[in-house]
Amino acid sequence: MHWYIKVLKHYAVFTGRARREEYWMFFLFNLIIGFVLTLFERVLGVDPFLSGLYNLAIFIPFLAVTVRRLHDTDRSGWWWFIVMIPLLGALILFVFTLLDSTPGRNVYGDNPKNVNE
Repeated sequence: MHWYIKVLKHYAVFTGRARREEYWMFFLFNLIIGFVLTLFERVLGVDPFLSGLYNLAIFIPFLAVTVRRLHDTDRSGWWWFIVMIPLLGALILFVFTLLDSTPGRNVYGDNPKNVNE
């Protein structure tokens, strides 16, 4: 939960770096919340209003943490647009988010593994 709140506190911060743990924990919590909202809407038989609203609200923080994750691997945030290439682009972005941090300082800041929170 700590990682989820941390990303929300940095709602639209596109600078700096994000560790794999921060990115993937945020991803996991979004997956769980989305599943619960969708299940709730299906049980009630209502339109997907809540899940749609949640996805809209979480889009900017998710984009920001993805850009920071790319920065951590010493890539520009513009690499996010690779997802526009069907299938292959999403696969490439997935691999980038799995890669380890660039050791030490890079253009985007200090390695977050070395910074005490």
